[in-house]
Amino acid sequence: MARVKGALMTRKRRNKILKLAKGYWGSKSKHYKMANQAVMKSLKYAYVGRKRKKRDYRRLWITRISAACKLNGTSYSKFMHGLKLSGVTLNRKMLSEIAIHEPDAFAALCGTASSAV
Repeated sequence: MARVKGALMTRKRRNKILKLAKGYWGSKSKHYKMANQAVMKSLKYAYVGRKRKKRDYRRLWITRISAACKLNGTSYSKFMHGLKLSGVTLNRKMLSEIAIHEPDAFAALCGTASSAV
Protein backbone atom coordinates (compact mmCIF):
# COMPACT_ATOMS: atom_id res chain seq x y z
CA MET A 1 0.00 0.00 0.00
CA ALA A 2 1.26 3.47 -0.90
CA ARG A 3 2.42 5.82 1.83
CA VAL A 4 0.36 8.97 2.25
CA LYS A 5 2.29 12.17 2.77
CA GLY A 6 0.71 15.20 4.39
CA ALA A 7 2.56 17.94 2.54
CA LEU A 8 -0.39 19.13 0.48
CA MET A 9 -2.78 19.59 3.41
CA THR A 10 -0.05 21.12 5.57
CA ARG A 11 0.75 23.67 2.87
CA LYS A 12 -2.95 24.47 2.40
CA ARG A 13 -3.41 24.98 6.14
CA ARG A 14 -0.35 27.23 6.37
CA ASN A 15 -1.32 29.26 3.32
CA LYS A 16 -4.77 29.82 4.80
CA ILE A 17 -3.17 31.37 7.91
CA LEU A 18 -0.72 33.42 5.84
CA LYS A 19 -3.59 34.71 3.72
CA LEU A 20 -5.40 35.87 6.88
CA ALA A 21 -2.18 37.58 8.03
CA LYS A 22 -1.80 39.55 4.80
CA GLY A 23 -1.03 43.18 5.56
CA TYR A 24 0.43 42.55 9.02
CA TRP A 25 3.69 44.32 9.82
CA GLY A 26 7.07 42.66 9.37
CA SER A 27 7.51 38.94 9.76
CA LYS A 28 3.98 38.51 11.11
CA SER A 29 2.85 38.35 7.49
CA LYS A 30 5.73 36.21 6.21
CA HIS A 31 6.63 33.57 8.81
CA TYR A 32 4.01 30.96 9.59
CA LYS A 33 4.72 30.70 13.32
CA MET A 34 4.44 34.43 13.99
CA ALA A 35 1.55 34.81 11.56
CA ASN A 36 -0.36 32.04 13.35
CA GLN A 37 0.04 33.78 16.72
CA ALA A 38 -1.03 37.14 15.27
CA VAL A 39 -4.05 35.66 13.47
CA MET A 40 -5.21 33.77 16.57
CA LYS A 41 -5.02 36.97 18.64
CA SER A 42 -6.76 39.06 15.99
CA LEU A 43 -9.57 36.51 15.63
CA LYS A 44 -10.04 36.62 19.40
CA TYR A 45 -10.22 40.43 19.30
CA ALA A 46 -12.71 40.27 16.43
CA TYR A 47 -14.96 37.89 18.40
CA VAL A 48 -14.87 40.13 21.47
CA GLY A 49 -15.42 43.20 19.29
CA ARG A 50 -18.62 41.79 17.85
CA LYS A 51 -19.96 41.45 21.39
CA ARG A 52 -18.74 44.90 22.48
CA LYS A 53 -20.33 46.57 19.45
CA LYS A 54 -23.80 45.76 20.77
CA ARG A 55 -22.98 47.25 24.17
CA ASP A 56 -21.41 50.37 22.67
CA TYR A 57 -24.38 51.13 20.44
CA ARG A 58 -26.83 50.66 23.31
CA ARG A 59 -24.78 53.12 25.42
CA LEU A 60 -24.80 55.62 22.55
CA TRP A 61 -28.57 55.37 22.11
CA ILE A 62 -29.18 55.80 25.84
CA THR A 63 -26.90 58.86 25.91
CA ARG A 64 -28.77 60.44 23.00
CA ILE A 65 -32.17 59.74 24.55
CA SER A 66 -31.00 61.10 27.89
CA ALA A 67 -29.75 64.34 26.29
CA ALA A 68 -33.05 64.80 24.46
CA CYS A 69 -34.98 64.13 27.68
CA LYS A 70 -32.97 66.79 29.49
CA LEU A 71 -33.96 69.30 26.77
CA ASN A 72 -37.61 68.42 27.43
CA GLY A 73 -37.29 68.73 31.22
CA THR A 74 -37.34 65.09 32.32
CA SER A 75 -34.84 62.40 33.20
CA TYR A 76 -34.08 59.29 31.16
CA SER A 77 -35.34 56.89 33.82
CA LYS A 78 -38.64 58.73 34.31
CA PHE A 79 -39.08 58.94 30.54
CA MET A 80 -38.55 55.20 30.03
CA HIS A 81 -40.80 54.33 32.98
CA GLY A 82 -43.53 56.59 31.60
CA LEU A 83 -43.28 55.02 28.14
CA LYS A 84 -43.60 51.55 29.65
CA LEU A 85 -46.66 52.58 31.68
CA SER A 86 -48.32 54.24 28.68
CA GLY A 87 -47.75 51.15 26.50
CA VAL A 88 -45.34 52.67 23.97
CA THR A 89 -43.07 49.88 22.74
CA LEU A 90 -40.32 51.67 20.83
CA ASN A 91 -36.80 50.37 21.23
CA ARG A 92 -33.88 52.61 22.19
CA LYS A 93 -32.48 52.73 18.67
CA MET A 94 -35.71 54.14 17.26
CA LEU A 95 -36.13 56.52 20.20
CA SER A 96 -32.66 57.95 19.59
CA GLU A 97 -33.39 58.36 15.87
CA ILE A 98 -36.63 60.18 16.71
CA ALA A 99 -34.76 62.37 19.20
CA ILE A 100 -32.25 63.41 16.53
CA HIS A 101 -34.43 63.78 13.44
CA GLU A 102 -37.91 64.55 14.86
CA PRO A 103 -37.54 66.72 17.98
CA ASP A 104 -41.25 67.66 17.96
CA ALA A 105 -42.34 64.03 17.94
CA PHE A 106 -39.89 63.29 20.76
CA ALA A 107 -41.35 66.19 22.76
CA ALA A 108 -44.80 64.62 22.28
CA LEU A 109 -43.41 61.29 23.54
CA CYS A 110 -41.99 63.08 26.58
CA GLY A 111 -45.42 64.55 27.23
CA THR A 112 -47.02 61.11 26.94
CA ALA A 113 -44.45 59.61 29.32
CA SER A 114 -44.76 62.38 31.91
CA SER A 115 -48.57 62.19 31.90
CA ALA A 116 -48.41 58.42 32.49
CA VAL A 117 -46.13 58.78 35.55
